[in-house]
Amino acid sequence: MSKVCAISGKKPQFGNNVSHANNKTKRRWIPNIQKKRIWVPEENRWVRIRLSTRALRTIEKKGLIKYLRDEGLRLKDVTA
Repeated sequence: MSKVCAISGKKPQFGNNVSHANNKTKRRWIPNIQKKRIWVPEENRWVRIRLSTRALRTIEKKGLIKYLRDEGLRLKDVTA
């Protein structure tokens, strides 16, 4: 399963662990992706979305439809 947020597009980042002796080893930073059921009052139904916790906080603040509109997406683009 891919670790990509359906709304914000967050995906794993790559870099190095750097030790005290300046040894470098590869590592990944993985976004916190959750499956979430969200109520959409405009359509009077539930939708299931895989999204990051950062996107979830923004949805709680703005609302799903407004956030999608700001990102240039439609509900059909992000639902599974």
